[in-house]
Amino acid sequence: MFNYDNTADLMIKEVGTEQRGDVTIRDLSFVGVQGQAPINAYLVVPQGAGSFAGILWVHWLGEEHSNRTQFLDEAVALAPKGVVSLLVDAMWSKAGWYENRVPAEDYRNSIEQVITLRRAMDVLMAQPNVDTARIGFVGHDYGGMYGSIMAGVDPRAVTYVLIAVTPSLNDWAFFAAQPDSKPAYIRQNADLELTDYIHRVTNASVFFQFAEKDIYISRTGTAIFFAAANEPRQRQWYAADHSMNVSEAKADRAAWLIEKLALTK
Repeated sequence: MFNYDNTADLMIKEVGTEQRGDVTIRDLSFVGVQGQAPINAYLVVPQGAGSFAGILWVHWLGEEHSNRTQFLDEAVALAPKGVVSLLVDAMWSKAGWYENRVPAEDYRNSIEQVITLRRAMDVLMAQPNVDTARIGFVGHDYGGMYGSIMAGVDPRAVTYVLIAVTPSLNDWAFFAAQPDSKPAYIRQNADLELTDYIHRVTNASVFFQFAEKDIYISRTGTAIFFAAANEPRQRQWYAADHSMNVSEAKADRAAWLIEKLALTK
C-alpha cells in the first residue's frame, strides 16, 4: 500500500540558504508523490565532514508554526552535536486544510502522505556524511501520527519521538466535513490504524510525550498507544496543552535524541 519507486528522481531544488553561526539552513524542495506539487523543506547542516546522525522532523496542525518552521530552532541547536536535520511541510501545512478536506479523499491522501515521508527519508539519507545507521524521527500531532504509520513499513529510523499523538486517525476525522457514511469511512480507513503500525516496530526505541492539559487526547488514548509500542519505550507527561510548547519537553527530547543517536553531549 505504501510502496513507491525509490529510484524516481527526487528533483531536489535549492532556493536559498541561511547561516546561523556554523550551521547552514538550506531552503529546498523535493518531489514526494510523482505528479504532485513539490514538498518544501529545510535541510539543517552542521559544519564539518561528519559522520552525522540524521533526523526527520514533521510538524503539527496548530495555531502557530503549523509548517516546517516548528522544530527549526531545535534542529539548529542539535546540529553542532552532529545532526543533519530535514524539516518538511506536510499536507496540513496549507491554510484551511482541515476545514476544506473532502472525507472521501482522506484514505488516498493518507497513503500519499506516508509515501511522501518515506521520500523525505530518502532525501535525508542521501545527504553526504549522514550515518544511515543513526536516523531519528520527531513528529507532533498529525506529524507523529503519520510518522507512526511510516515506522511500521519503513525500518530506517532507530528512534522515534512522538508528541501529543492519539491512537487513531479517526479520532480527528469528524470535527468538520462529514463523510457520506461514517461506517463506510471507518471500514475504508481500518487498515490505517496507528496502533497496528507502531506495534510492528521492533528495531527502534519510542519516546511518547503527552500533555496533562490536552483537550484533544484522552488518557485512555495515550495508554492504548503506549501499550501498542514495543520495548524500548518511554512515556512522559508535561504541564502543557496540546501545543506542547514547554521547555521541559524540548529538553527531554533533545536528551533522548542525544542518547539514542550517540550525539556529542
